[in-house]
Amino acid sequence: MPTIDPQDLIERYIGVWNEPDPEIRRKTVDELWAQDGLHVLRPPQQLRDTAVGLGFTTAVLEARGHDELHTRVTRAHDEFVAPGTYVFRIQEPAQQLRDVITFRWESFHTGEGRATGGGREFLVLDEDGRIRFDYQFVD
Repeated sequence: MPTIDPQDLIERYIGVWNEPDPEIRRKTVDELWAQDGLHVLRPPQQLRDTAVGLGFTTAVLEARGHDELHTRVTRAHDEFVAPGTYVFRIQEPAQQLRDVITFRWESFHTGEGRATGGGREFLVLDEDGRIRFDYQFVD
């Protein structure tokens, strides 16, 4: 695996969720994630409770491959960032252990001037330094 600057990687990662230009967003998704990269989201408690109420034992959401990843990032951008309500920000510096990078992020409500949510990310890199597995735990 090439030498990776973990802070640079997470800045690019957070940046893609805030990126207004769909062409740049797609290009960045292609650069950050491996071709068959997997984003796994452990959703907020309310969504998990709803899933259990519907008879599901777990609520895990997944996006695999560049097309699904681009759709996932775009939908989050369109819902939270594009209206000008939120921006995603790094909450703590990256920590790296071999091929795993972890960090905390927050969703910052621009109107209220405060963080209203966030989570922890675990990025597992492939041999080329691209994201193979992206585990997102939303608070």
